[in-house]
Amino acid sequence: MFVLVEMVDTVRIPPWSFHRQLNEAIAEELNKKLANKVVYKVGLCVCLYDITKLEDSFIFPGDGASHTKVHFRYVVFHPFLDEILVGKIKGCSAEGVHVSLGLFDDIIIPPESLQQPAKFDEAEQVWVWEYETDEGAHDLFMDQGEEIRFRVVDEVFIDTSPTGPSTEKDAASADTAPPAGAEDSAQQKEAPYTLIGSVSEPGLGLLSWWNG
Repeated sequence: MFVLVEMVDTVRIPPWSFHRQLNEAIAEELNKKLANKVVYKVGLCVCLYDITKLEDSFIFPGDGASHTKVHFRYVVFHPFLDEILVGKIKGCSAEGVHVSLGLFDDIIIPPESLQQPAKFDEAEQVWVWEYETDEGAHDLFMDQGEEIRFRVVDEVFIDTSPTGPSTEKDAASADTAPPAGAEDSAQQKEAPYTLIGSVSEPGLGLLSWWNG
């Protein structure tokens, strides 16, 4: 679930931090910049593990801060494909079951990856496994807050970094764009990193289904 990723970055240390140990100041700046952020094609950054190399520091004209190229290792949340995790159901929608691990919420189990046959109860807004037995079908509801065991089957990274208009036509469109906030709100709904899960195997799904 967690991996160590080697990274390189140039860290700016402001003048008012010069009284501190360089490693300590750099660690603080790296965590400010990366902690709880998704790095494209890498995963969700959690915390700095260690600093492996410091190159020379420079102070540039017009800027009283020091700039140091740093080689370091960072703890990153990035589950392996086929890894089995346990989370809690955050909610359900027609798109599937939304799961949270606490530190990471952008997990979805699509309808085709649920135990089958499954149906979506519009009134209750929950997915239901229509479990067949010799005595008939039993509806097993996937309620919010229930613990669920799932397999990671895919991941989706989306580059959500801001970009400017690339053509004159795009620039003209920007002049007539919707009010500020509307586009930002739409962009915020697009998660930079999403895990796709599956529970369509024996032993997967709500923990309560398999107790005993």
